[in-house]
Amino acid sequence: MDAAPAVSTTDETRIKSRQRGTRRWFAVVVIGVGVLVSTACVPLHAADLAAQPASSAVNQHAPFLDDLQERTFGFFWETTPAENGLTPDRWPTKTASSIAAVGFGLTSYGVGVERGWITRDEARARTLATLRFFAASKQSPEPHHVSGHRGFYYHFLLADTGERWRQCELSSIDTALLMLGVLYAREYFDDDTAEEVEIRRLADFLYERVEWSWMQPRPPLVAMAWHPEQQAFGGADYRGYNEALFLYVLALGSPTHPIDPAAWDRFTAEYDWAPFYGQEHANFAPLFGHQYAACWIDLRGVKDGAMRERGLDYFENSRRATLAQRAYAIENPQGWRDYGADIWGLTACDGPGVGERVYRGKQHRFASYWARGAAAPRIDDDGTIAPTAAGGSIPFAPEETLRALQTMRDRYGDALYGQYGFRDSFNPSLDQTVGPAPRNGKMVEGLGWFNTDYLGIDQGPILLMAENYRTGSVWEVMRRSEPIRRGLQRAGFTGGWLEPTEP
Repeated sequence: MDAAPAVSTTDETRIKSRQRGTRRWFAVVVIGVGVLVSTACVPLHAADLAAQPASSAVNQHAPFLDDLQERTFGFFWETTPAENGLTPDRWPTKTASSIAAVGFGLTSYGVGVERGWITRDEARARTLATLRFFAASKQSPEPHHVSGHRGFYYHFLLADTGERWRQCELSSIDTALLMLGVLYAREYFDDDTAEEVEIRRLADFLYERVEWSWMQPRPPLVAMAWHPEQQAFGGADYRGYNEALFLYVLALGSPTHPIDPAAWDRFTAEYDWAPFYGQEHANFAPLFGHQYAACWIDLRGVKDGAMRERGLDYFENSRRATLAQRAYAIENPQGWRDYGADIWGLTACDGPGVGERVYRGKQHRFASYWARGAAAPRIDDDGTIAPTAAGGSIPFAPEETLRALQTMRDRYGDALYGQYGFRDSFNPSLDQTVGPAPRNGKMVEGLGWFNTDYLGIDQGPILLMAENYRTGSVWEVMRRSEPIRRGLQRAGFTGGWLEPTEP
């Protein structure tokens, strides 16, 4: 029962990267050296965008989006065990469940109902089984045979028992992603039936049990992790612009264990404002940092002090980051194969992991799992593209992202686009290097290296952001969440949908 599931070398590397390196980068990114490149920058204010109807791209790309969303939804519905709701971290490689993927999965079920892929009864049953499992799972400071501690959960859980996987960390950010799915379920299932009443009760219990204030060994910031072997927190906190925006909102909004609003001021004090390829914005190199919060929280027109000072909102900031990455790919300073206006997108993803190789006369390191990205403080790019980078930015830049997604599907075909939509990543440039075969994924003659796995935390943004672009339904549901509203207001957000309306 305690045996760990089979895990690929790539998966091992990814877990170590996230625990020791990738997450730590978030805390120190602000000290990077700026890279300033000037091109034309045409601002578009998100408050105005919110009032505009969806562009013609909605209808133009509807058949593609229908297919992409249904395939991507299938990842969550078909790979998740119905009895406990523990969505796998990846598929088809057998591995642990990711609690972050469970959060995306809980949200996907409502999208599936609204799209007609499953019934409300089916979604209700899956959601209830998931919440019951997490509510009943063991919480303890012990390192073995437990799922979490003080309301937080371990990053990875064994798919069959739900117990801690190996020696992974008790994760604040992944617990927060799980709780976003829990809160979505609470608001979506609003009928008076016994089952939906129970969903709401369990959701309240799970969210209110999280001791956010305990995860502050260096207040007012929130720590990334806690480890039971040492009974100690990791040495890094979430600070500066990154994906932890939603973590602080959830912690501020808690009715039972809230953190002090001073945490938000400290979190935002180290934003790295700089132009990158003509787009002035708060920088964070991997695009997932601009996307995760926006999967659930409607950031159009609502502003905190940091954004009011710049005349922006977070939606507009993410739009600029997306367009800057695209402009970087068009210029393609490292000469990677296929980069251009419609082939682009850097974020955390798998890579070929072949180490040092010569590409076009220069030595490059081809990493495995890595938080790839391009921004003013730093560029981490080995020619590996992740479709979720464009897919998770669909609402920010619809025309550019949808063109990119369709181009990638059409150019690479079945090597990239399959049963559950886009596979995690690909690297066309590896085809022009010499060395041993990659330890994971596959080489496709004439096209390059392709990952063979789908990753839950990359599938989720594609599905949810496509739906938010088309209907705004996830945002609409989450606007009803009192913890989200309270957390935003305690962080100093005003405007937009947070403003009181006439009865």
